[in-house]
Amino acid sequence: MNDAITTARLPPDTRNKLLALSRIKNRTKSEIIKESIDLYYIREESEMDSFTLGEPGFGRYGSGETDRSVTYKERIKGKIRAKLDSH
Repeated sequence: MNDAITTARLPPDTRNKLLALSRIKNRTKSEIIKESIDLYYIREESEMDSFTLGEPGFGRYGSGETDRSVTYKERIKGKIRAKLDSH
């Protein structure tokens, strides 16, 4: 496994909670911390708006056509004409 080691400073009460969970669940502190971060991420992700979630992919797969937002009406008209002409 290629896990990275990260150090975090915990207040005594948080450390005690972590130790207690580790004993009760019979799991390592690392496992509990990883699961906690995953759950936190899922919760935060569900609160993000769709723009924020999609932002990393915006512009990633461009068509190469720089005028698409300007010529979209003409493209739609052309597709409708082609469809009507084929009947």
